[in-house]
Amino acid sequence: MNEDIERIQKITDIVVEYLVTYSFQIVGAIFLFIIGAWIAGKIGKKVEKIMCDREIDVTLSRFTGSVVKVIVLVLVAFIALSHLGISVTPLLAALGALGLGVGLAIQGMLSNYAAGFTIIITRPFVVGDTIRVQGVAGLVKEVHLGYTILVDEDAVRIQIPNRLVIGEILHNSNSNSLIELSIGVAYDSDTNKVTDLIQNALSTLEATELAKKPIIGIDSFGDSSINFGIRFWAPTTKHYELRYAANKLIHDAIVQAGIVIPFPQREITMLNGDKH
Repeated sequence: MNEDIERIQKITDIVVEYLVTYSFQIVGAIFLFIIGAWIAGKIGKKVEKIMCDREIDVTLSRFTGSVVKVIVLVLVAFIALSHLGISVTPLLAALGALGLGVGLAIQGMLSNYAAGFTIIITRPFVVGDTIRVQGVAGLVKEVHLGYTILVDEDAVRIQIPNRLVIGEILHNSNSNSLIELSIGVAYDSDTNKVTDLIQNALSTLEATELAKKPIIGIDSFGDSSINFGIRFWAPTTKHYELRYAANKLIHDAIVQAGIVIPFPQREITMLNGDKH
C-alpha cells in the first residue's frame, strides 16, 4: 500500500514539476494551435471562395479548401510541438508508417475518392444529367468525392460508389431518356394513315413534354401484324408517366379509326391418316 502511494506521489511530483517548468511553453503552444486553427479555417474558406468565384465546380472547390485547411493545421501542429521541445522527426516516421497501414486498409475508399476527383475534373456528367451505368439509371442529384447519388422517377435515391462509374461504359442522355414503344396493325391497314394517327396522337404531348419530335416507322413484319416502332425523348423524371400516357393515346387513336390490332393466331390442320 505504501509503495503504491509513493509511486503515485512520484508521478504527481514529476507532472507538477513539468507543468511549473514548461507552463509558459504549454500555454504558448495551445494558444499557437488555436490561432493556427482559426487561420487555417479562414484560408480554407478563402481558397474555396476564390475557386467558386471563378466558376470552378463546387465539389472540387470544397475539396480543395478542405485540403488546404488540413495542410495548414498539420504545419501549425508541428510548430506547436517544436515549441514544446518535442522532436517531430520520429512523429513523421510514425505517421508515415501509420499512413501506409491505413492506406492499405481503406484502399477501396481511397479508390472511390480518386474516381470522384476524376469525375469532377473530366466532367463526364453533371448534376441534372441522366446516366445509366452498372445496370442502374437515374437523374444525377449529387456528386460527392466518394459516391454519386441518382434519383429515379419513384424518388428513390441510388448511391453508386465512384469507382464503379469510372472505367465503365457510361450512357449520358442529359436530362432526358429514350422511350421506345411498338404497336402492331393488320396487314391490310394503310401504313401512311397509321403513321399519321400515331403522330397526331402524340402531338398533345409534344408541346410541353417531349424533348424531340417522335420518330415513327415500320419496325418489323410479324406473323400476323405490321409492327410500328415509336421512339421519342422525354424528361427522365416523367419516363413511365409519359410512356403510359403515350400508349393510351396511340391505342385510342388506332381503335377509333377502325384499324385492327391483331392478336397472334395459329392455324392447325388435322390430317386423317389411313389406319392399318
